[in-house]
Amino acid sequence: MAIELPALPYEMDALEPYISAQTLGFHHGKHHQAYVTNANNLTKDTPLENASVEELIIGSVNKADKVALFNNAAQVWNHTFYWNCMKPSGGGTPNGTIAKKIDEDFGGFDAFVQEFKTAATTQFGSGWAWLVLDGAKLKVIKTANADTPMAHGLKALLTVDVWEHAYYLDYQNRRPDYVDTFLKHLVNWDFVNSNL
Repeated sequence: MAIELPALPYEMDALEPYISAQTLGFHHGKHHQAYVTNANNLTKDTPLENASVEELIIGSVNKADKVALFNNAAQVWNHTFYWNCMKPSGGGTPNGTIAKKIDEDFGGFDAFVQEFKTAATTQFGSGWAWLVLDGAKLKVIKTANADTPMAHGLKALLTVDVWEHAYYLDYQNRRPDYVDTFLKHLVNWDFVNSNL
């Protein structure tokens, strides 16, 4: 079965005023859809036609003849994960297991926020900032372009998309403001906890 564009887990205007319906419309309906279309075109009439997105990513990582497939499949996965990392009335300090784990591994929530913001704002060009589980320890990493934690044996818990199409209509070149808003008003800590 071909890969399908997943529906957003909220209404198109649900993240306003922090992320506009216009941004989500372009980001989900144009950019994410293009990755889905490209991945399907690359696997059509091949043995990979019915593979899952995860199978496509793992099967194409570090293979010179499969760079386009990796990039598109990984972007399908990254974006689907990103949508779920946000919710209306989200953000702020976490609760549950992730709150305790952040305190243990970063020395407190403020230290985590600083590290996450630094990763997101210093990612040169397009990419992602992630909170990941590396074995039993939380880490903040950044990845360029379509790269994704699963390609490195890491478990993704949270991400923010720092490709310009994620924020430019609302924040122009103010990536730090977008990342700050993401953390203060949008993070879906329930989803992060569920990934633990």
